[in-house]
Amino acid sequence: MLETWSLAIVIVSYAFLPLNQMGSFSFSLAESGEVPYREGQSIGVIPEGIDKNGKPHKLRLYSIASSAIGDFGDSKTVSLCVKRLVYVNDQGETVKGVCSNFLCDLKPGSEVTITGPVGKEMLMPKDPNATIIMLGTGTGIAPFRSFLWKMFFEKHEDYKVQTECQLFSFFPSHSVNVSTKLMSSEFEKMKEKAPENFRLDFAVSREQTNEKGEKMYIQTRMAQYAEELWELLKKDNTFVYMCGLKGMEKGIDDIMVGLAAKDGIDWFDYKKQLKKAEQWNVEVY
Repeated sequence: MLETWSLAIVIVSYAFLPLNQMGSFSFSLAESGEVPYREGQSIGVIPEGIDKNGKPHKLRLYSIASSAIGDFGDSKTVSLCVKRLVYVNDQGETVKGVCSNFLCDLKPGSEVTITGPVGKEMLMPKDPNATIIMLGTGTGIAPFRSFLWKMFFEKHEDYKVQTECQLFSFFPSHSVNVSTKLMSSEFEKMKEKAPENFRLDFAVSREQTNEKGEKMYIQTRMAQYAEELWELLKKDNTFVYMCGLKGMEKGIDDIMVGLAAKDGIDWFDYKKQLKKAEQWNVEVY
């Protein structure tokens, strides 16, 4: 039987966008006892109500956006980053995502049923000497926030960042300032705290172009770092994490194929080795 917990919302904040909104939510675990999770895991959210068949809604998985001790450092909260889904289908009907709208309509004090945590694919490497490359699109930035909080905002006797972390974020349509409103101030503080250890870059397809005038998708931005990325991937302490929209991995593959071939290496065979060594981690939706 699925084990669930009822949590209370303690903080809700939004970045309002033209057609939808992106929200950051912190849930209190205080009344539910300990629900231990690790950076890179997900929780399931079960929205209230019933579906068109009269059955309870199924759970939806969301990447956890807080470190293992939570945003308040007391291990009593878990945070998510959620974008409200609203679109018009082929029939001209407005469709609202069940769970994202349920969450985005919540107010502090509202209760939410969750399950989990689950997931091993995106677990943060334990080695503080690891070079971590994070590629996120939209709300796929959530697990990287959990990584970065542990690295730069918390003190751990057994974990202190020794090397470089690189975060590349991709926002397809809206300005960087609006889209990253929820987290940009945090990222700037991280850069101030550790300028030698944290590098941050963005790709905004409808506002930025490369030197050829091409739209700045995540693979376009990564192409500018391609040689450096390939050199890092030859090392056994480099870990790549990708989270967000389906299709982003193919763009990176297209870049790496040619670079690997210059060294007489088949990229796809090499990527299998990286995956086996847990150095290539992908979670897309």
